[in-house]
Parts: sequence; C-alpha cells; structure tokens
Amino acid sequence: MTLISVNSLSKTFGRVVAVDDLSFDVPAGAVTAFLGPNGAGKTTTLRMILGLVTPTGGGATIGGVPYRKLARPVERVGAVLESVAFHPGHTAERHLEAVCIAAGLDTERVAQVLDEVELTAARGRRIGGFSLGMRQRLALATALLGEPEALILDEPANGLDPAGMRWLRAYLRAYAHQGRTVLVSTHVLAEIEQIAEHVVIIAAGRLRWSGPFDRADGLEELYLEVAG
Repeated sequence: MTLISVNSLSKTFGRVVAVDDLSFDVPAGAVTAFLGPNGAGKTTTLRMILGLVTPTGGGATIGGVPYRKLARPVERVGAVLESVAFHPGHTAERHLEAVCIAAGLDTERVAQVLDEVELTAARGRRIGGFSLGMRQRLALATALLGEPEALILDEPANGLDPAGMRWLRAYLRAYAHQGRTVLVSTHVLAEIEQIAEHVVIIAAGRLRWSGPFDRADGLEELYLEVAG
C-alpha cells in the first residue's frame, strides 16, 4: 500500500528548475531512502509534500489527501527538515510542552518522546547548550509528539556521531516495523542502505530510479554516476 504519492511535481524559482516533473510512491510500513546529491531538489520536494512550498505543477498526497487538507496533521505526519530552529533559552521539556499545547496534544507525551530519543537526562537543560546531535534528537522528539503514522526526515544524521547514527538507524527500522512509514532524505548511500527497503534516486530535480532496494542492481554505480 502506498502512503505518500508524488505526482508530476515541479518547482521553478525564476529560471532555476529545482524539481522537474517528479513522480514516485512511498510504500506504507517501510523505510524509503530519498537519495540525491546536494542540490538535487530533495529538500524542495519534501517541503512541497508538507505544504510548505507551493508547486509550480503537479502535487503530492498523504493517504490520498494533500497535507494542507489533513485533519490533525501532527497525528498523520511528523517531519524534521534541515533548518530546525529552537529558542535557545528554552529547555527541551519546555519546548516540547509548548508544541503539545499548540497542537492540542496531551503533555504526557513529552516524557515519553524524551525517553524514546534518549534525552531524558537533558530535559531540564537549555537548548542553547545542546550539541548539533542533541538538537537532531530533539527535532525527532518534536516530530514524534503526535504519534504519527509517517515520518519525513531531511538529512537526520547530520551532526550525529557514529554511535548516534547506529541508534538512529535502529530506531527508524523499529519504527517502520510497527507498520509505520519513513521517508528519509540523504546524500550518503552508506547511511541508509542498511535499513531502507525502498529507494528513490533523483538528480537535478528529476527521477533517476525508484523501487525496492533488493531489485536495485547496480545501485551504487548509478548513485556514483548521479552524484559525480
């Protein structure tokens, strides 16, 4: 079953074509790797899926519905985009409580998500003193507050040390095995090939390959060509 569908999606900024007639499906209950070199159009695509950027053409749906028309979107999709901003004077706990209140969620979720991302010990610390890796974990905790059926993550391994990357891979694998869906963008094939079951490769805003990982013969060679 498909959860996220991208259909003939295009976006131009002036004369720059960021995304060019892009179509692919993201299956439910699996980790899908969204691969492409820096500047390939991955972030713009994710922003259009989430209704943050208006497409020049085409569209995207989540469960058959555009993001902006979802009822209770925080319970359908949790997202972490590349540019995540936090108030440096807030503690992790206060930040998550504020998001819960704004979204109409039970603040009991705060302790649960802090535990899930292993930030319980830092719940009372001000975010301004967090490392980049800790901020990445807090961003993921924020995305998990609504217990969403899907996660959309843009380069989530940035700032994580090797132990953090192992933890993230294990977490995303377990999340998908619960029947939930993960779409994770990266420009590093080795970061995701250990856990992804499906792969979408783009370059210059256009689709180069989409399908199950186990059918992707010559994937590394193709990606090296695309990224080269």
